[in-house]
Amino acid sequence: MLQDLTGQVAWITGGGTGIGESGAIKLAEAGCQVVLSGRRAEPLEVVAAQIPGDVSIEPLDVSDNESVIAVTERILERYGRIDIGVFSAGINVRDRNWPVISIDSWNDVINIDLNGAFYCCQAVLPSMRKNGGGVIINVSSMAAKGIGLITGPAYTAAKHAMNAMTASLILEERNNGIRATALCPGEVATPILEQRPVPVSPEDQARILQSDDLGEVIRFIAQQPPHVTLNEILINPTWNRFEA
Repeated sequence: MLQDLTGQVAWITGGGTGIGESGAIKLAEAGCQVVLSGRRAEPLEVVAAQIPGDVSIEPLDVSDNESVIAVTERILERYGRIDIGVFSAGINVRDRNWPVISIDSWNDVINIDLNGAFYCCQAVLPSMRKNGGGVIINVSSMAAKGIGLITGPAYTAAKHAMNAMTASLILEERNNGIRATALCPGEVATPILEQRPVPVSPEDQARILQSDDLGEVIRFIAQQPPHVTLNEILINPTWNRFEA
């Protein structure tokens, strides 16, 4: 039986657009108190205006560990707990493949997509241990399940590492009641597609996964009873542009 999320506190990074935005809205609809984080305040305010109930905004660059710690402390000061962490902040770069990727671009992707998720996980774990449990949802990618040309080496490496990090977290924290999921979508029609070297047409975007599809999955993961852990979830568009 799915559990009632009323009153639970959910912190969503990357909450201003795409998967994070939809996840925040779906969790709020399920009764959560929602904290939105992202690098820019304006998109967070737009999302917050769509959310019923208790919502707060904490602008944040997840690649800055000191800022992650400070935001975590403010959330705990206001709400007293963090029950659900949805760590969805992520980027890719246009010049992403081996002949063109720069050191700075590599570092940007790794620092946000991997290190940022690690910083957030590490920051919420002490309070989850104290409270006897919690749910962490790391938004990964199907790029974590194989090697392909389209995502480039930095994003591919970051997502492979995120899945391994999530598996390690489950192994070490499960007896503390803490559950974690690596959510691995294929192509999703979100603003990250704007960084593709080859644009994705509106017609193709309409046929791939949509943000709301992932928001529903995020809510489903969070609603699992405490004895259930969904280690990884793979979700693809039925119509696949890259495989026969």
